[in-house]
Order: sequence, then structure tokens, then C-alpha cells
Amino acid sequence: MNKTSKTTPTSGIDKDSPCQIVFFGTGPVAAASLRLLTEDFAIEAVITKPKPAHHRGSFPVLEVADELGLPVITVTDAPDVSSKVIAAQFRSEIAVLIDFGIIVKQDVIDSFPLGIINSHFSLLPQWRGADPITFSILSGQEQTGVSLMEVVEKLDEGNIVALGLFDLDGTETNASLTQDLINLSAGLLRDTLPNYIENPRAIPQEKVADIVPEIAYPREPSYSHKLTKQDGVLDLSKPAEQLEREVRAYLGWPGSRTVIAGKDVVITAAHVADNTLENVDKKTIFIANKQLCLQTASGVLVVDALKPAGKPAMPSSAFLAGYGSKI
Repeated sequence: MNKTSKTTPTSGIDKDSPCQIVFFGTGPVAAASLRLLTEDFAIEAVITKPKPAHHRGSFPVLEVADELGLPVITVTDAPDVSSKVIAAQFRSEIAVLIDFGIIVKQDVIDSFPLGIINSHFSLLPQWRGADPITFSILSGQEQTGVSLMEVVEKLDEGNIVALGLFDLDGTETNASLTQDLINLSAGLLRDTLPNYIENPRAIPQEKVADIVPEIAYPREPSYSHKLTKQDGVLDLSKPAEQLEREVRAYLGWPGSRTVIAGKDVVITAAHVADNTLENVDKKTIFIANKQLCLQTASGVLVVDALKPAGKPAMPSSAFLAGYGSKI
């Protein structure tokens, strides 16, 4: 399947008179989105979490806002959001929320005449919750997308303002799909918000399937959740097809982890073997056709690349050159 994206509905924006918005966001997806949104919108303020005192890495939203000279208000929790946003008395009629990490209360939503629009990276009501991208890959579905939703206090249950559709071909990693959906989201917001500001209209999630016939729209809600390190432990009692999806979905965090030749490793690329590959010795971990192979409950998973603990990622051939005799 060729990768395609489609937005519903679309409209233009007058570059000489950009819409003014307040932006809520904290994580890396928010940072990348903020950078793209500044090309089409005037950002009145950025609402984000502060960098923790002992945090040594980057804190991307703060860095992007500082680089672009955008006003920043830091908030720690929902009551802090309420007090600071209401006190600010923003001029913007509308706000955009992406990857914020705090559930906003009704008083914050009501402080904007047109409310808050959330860009959620799934076709709602499918994969409500914290990690829709990972679960879209894990499910093996053929299509995902972006939902622009009116924010309500209940998690991801607001009415749909617009959809962006994105076809999946089964090769996406978490990182690549995230970037694809960031780009789709920015375009969808650019094309949708000006019209929404002029004529605020939205559709209940349960009715969208009736008017978007080109997709097998998920009518029943499903839920994603934050992953733990334990989620990444490779379970060979699962089918190879499912484990291959996990390798792509978990790349970055939590990583598909196992032990091979006595070494803790994270598998970074893999594929499902065809039916010609034989596990002659009936071993769980074996070498066939110079490939590193894992026998699963159904099928063989061929490891293409991996990262041993304390070492850089490498092709499996390099790993076998050093440790193949121990398998």
C-alpha cells in the first residue's frame, strides 16, 4: 500500500493575517509541532511544564520557545494551569493543545471563547490515551491519522473538528510515524482553524464514521497507555508477526529487549522469515543462512540489527562475528 494522507475538511489561510493562538504542550511531539505552527500562526503564549531541577537532557518545548522568542508560562499541575491561564487574560479566541501531559479543567477551556483544540494522533475514538502511535503499530492496522478534537474534561472524548488520514504499509517505526503525523497535524491545523474560528462546527465521535465512508472507521473506543520497561521484554510465546510489530513500535522506548549469547540486547530491526527457513536443531535461538533467528510460537523472527548493552547498534552479522560461537 502506498503511503497517503488526506485531510477532511480543508481550507486556506491568509499568510498576511495569521490566526493568533495560545499553545499548550510539553513533550518532543509538542516541540516539533510548535516549530511548524509558528509558520502559519501567531503564538500569543506557550504553556508548558518547567524543566525539572535535576533533568540533564534537553527540554524541547522550552528550547524551541526560547529560540523563537515566544512568551512562556510554566505550569506544574491542573490547578496551576487554571490559575495562571485565567490570570493571563489572553486575547486569543482559541488555543491548541498537543502532547501537554496535564488534563486541563473546564475553567481553562472556558477562558477561550472558542475553547481548546487538541491534535490527537489517531482516528478517534480509536486509541484514546497517552500513546496512540505505539498502539497503532502494534495493532497491525492499515490506516491511522490525526484527529482535531474539541477539548473536554473527559479524556479524548470531545467532538471532532477535522480528520487527517494516513495509510500504513507495515514498515513504520515509532519515530517515523510520529514525524509523519506531526507533519500531517500541522497541515491539518493550518487548513482547518481559520474556518473553525469563523464557523465553529464539530461532530460527535460516534457519528464521524457515517460521513467518512472511505475508511473503516473505528466505531468503538479503544485505549492506549504509557509503556513500562517490562512491556519491552521479548516474549517468544507470541507469534513472529506480533514481535516484529513490537520491534518497530518499541524502538526508542521501551525497546524490544532479550538475552542472546549471554548478552543483554535491544533488537532494533527484524523481519518475519519466509517458510523456506528451517530450524533444524529446534533451538529457541539459532543461526540459519548466516542470519540470527528466534523461534516464536508461530514463525521465525529474523534479527536484522540489535544493540548490545554498553555498545552501539550494529547489524546482526557484526554481532554474530563476535558472539556467534556462543549460540
